[in-house]
Amino acid sequence: MQDTFAITIIFILAATFIAAFIKGRSKDRCLSHFSGAPVTVINRDMKTIWGRLKVDHSSIELFYDDVYRDEKDNHIETSYIIYRNEFANILALAKFLEKLDGEESRKRNIILKKTYHPGLCHRISRNTRNIFGTVKDSIAEISNLFIGKIKASVPAGKVLSGQEKYVSQIQGQVVSGVGLSYEPVLERHIGKRVVISYMLDSKKHELSGILRDYTAEFIELMETELKLQDNKNPVKADIVIPRSIAAVRHLGE
Repeated sequence: MQDTFAITIIFILAATFIAAFIKGRSKDRCLSHFSGAPVTVINRDMKTIWGRLKVDHSSIELFYDDVYRDEKDNHIETSYIIYRNEFANILALAKFLEKLDGEESRKRNIILKKTYHPGLCHRISRNTRNIFGTVKDSIAEISNLFIGKIKASVPAGKVLSGQEKYVSQIQGQVVSGVGLSYEPVLERHIGKRVVISYMLDSKKHELSGILRDYTAEFIELMETELKLQDNKNPVKADIVIPRSIAAVRHLGE
């Protein structure tokens, strides 16, 4: 009885630590590319929030360059947090090129050079990563076979038979951590100019840019030109836009 209780505690701790470890490293790749940069978040109602971006697995935070004092409620604010359940309100995250300093602009131009029509080394690196993104189902199947084999053995099977909940939790965390978004049609257009379509105010809009990356939730474009309400001329920017409202629709070159 004591052995069973101790093993249950071990499984609970293992599931907790594995979940914490994986979640702490499962930041969205497109959002992470903007981490540390001056970013403007444009909401669907066209309201904007800006600051230097910090990305976590369950939120993003924008740190202001200057302290903001709320005169109405008499307090100071230095950042703005957007939680994952609020991502649905985001229209785009924009990194306006005119707001980058000299060093940031230099690093960004290096990335652009590597992204636009990427070379052989870049393509090999990306293909290697995508291999791991396509084996999610295989890992789940192998994991199930492995656990089933152990359950059939004695005495390990008797011990695991009472821990299905925690075994399943650990399996789920491992598989979700390995799984990556992979779509062949988008892979073919990485590093090429594409046109995305998105819906805003029940109207269809299109935007051209160089496809740098994509995840299950976002699309990342470089070298776009955004038309803002308070500016008649388009403004150059790199953007991340949710896939819930946008899709790559055309090859642009």
